[in-house]
Amino acid sequence: MTLPSFTALLVICCGVAFGGYLGSHMRLPVVPLYAHSLGADTVQIGLINSAFLCMAGVLSLPLGILSDRIGRKLLAAVGLLILALTSFLLYFSRSPAQLVWIFVLFGVGLAAFGPTMMSLVADISPVTHLGRSYGWYTTSLYSSMTLGPAIGGLMAQRLGFRSVFLVSAILIMAVFGLLVLLLPRSRILLASKKDQKKQPAGTATALIHNRPLLGCWLATLGGCFGLGMFVTFLPLHAQNQGLNVAQIGMVFFVQGLANAVSRIPFGHLSDKVRNRKNLVFLGFIGFAACMAGFGLALNLAGFLLFSIGYGASMGLAFTSVGALIAEAVPPSARGLAMGGYNTCIYFGMMLSSAAMGPVIRATGFANGFFITGIVNFSLIGFFYLLMRDFSPFRSEPTTHP
Repeated sequence: MTLPSFTALLVICCGVAFGGYLGSHMRLPVVPLYAHSLGADTVQIGLINSAFLCMAGVLSLPLGILSDRIGRKLLAAVGLLILALTSFLLYFSRSPAQLVWIFVLFGVGLAAFGPTMMSLVADISPVTHLGRSYGWYTTSLYSSMTLGPAIGGLMAQRLGFRSVFLVSAILIMAVFGLLVLLLPRSRILLASKKDQKKQPAGTATALIHNRPLLGCWLATLGGCFGLGMFVTFLPLHAQNQGLNVAQIGMVFFVQGLANAVSRIPFGHLSDKVRNRKNLVFLGFIGFAACMAGFGLALNLAGFLLFSIGYGASMGLAFTSVGALIAEAVPPSARGLAMGGYNTCIYFGMMLSSAAMGPVIRATGFANGFFITGIVNFSLIGFFYLLMRDFSPFRSEPTTHP
């Protein structure tokens, strides 16, 4: 079988990711409101949201390993089916308890879909094109995660809560069809049964001692600790500094725009430099500085300035770290590596939301953001030490259609 070109495969992966995350995330701002209409209090609403984050974090690593065994396409397709099922179940749900269990299942689907698609992008990409591949892919992903809540909120206002869930299910099923019909099996074919029996223990043991991979995971954990701080507590801090709701929305929009726009050029830059670790280091240093800067912001101009720097730093760091993870492990272990990466994303955000609330209550918002910046800076220091002797393999540049 002749595989489509690298460009065609990348376009398919970006389209699948965009549609899958758009359908999933258009429900996120609607479910808390829907739960409240069913009688849920704030504790129950928080439980609903944390259920999928916890489940996605716990299962991303083992399901990433599973994608190394059974193939990327199959597991990604199963993940999409689960995501579509959760939307149908939301349509028929009638109590807050049902929403909790549906969002547990949502976390399972997200854990099956997310790491697998990231691994697949690495599988189809030449080593000389990893940076730009992740630049385009994460731009598609981040754009859908930004547009989804906006579309879902507007649809819920005009058509009602349940219409959002029904449209979400139909959209995700359409994406499932796109994946099944257009996406061939990965270029990294499954190993023979004999080899597979020998592979898991050796691969797991090797990755435990893979210092560059551990460094990338640690940097991701620190970065997403900061992301959780931004998403959860910046609106409250900005409100205390006199910003209104519209201005706070502008701060988030500017951050999202800088993040999305910067990923494609930074992805190309990542392919040009001798070692991507330097871009990861610079990105997370800027990330930590902007995080501390939010604590010093006093007005809208200050928040916007640090939001632009924060978004651009995220684009530089996370685009490069995704490509670096793909270089740090053999192709047969990319599912495991990307599963661990996604686990660090979800757990980092959870840890920040859980730990920084009491810290802020005791020391104030400014000190909370400053402490978060120190945490980010410290973890990127460990990243630098773990990556010190890493020398990624680079093949000679080739021409790809």
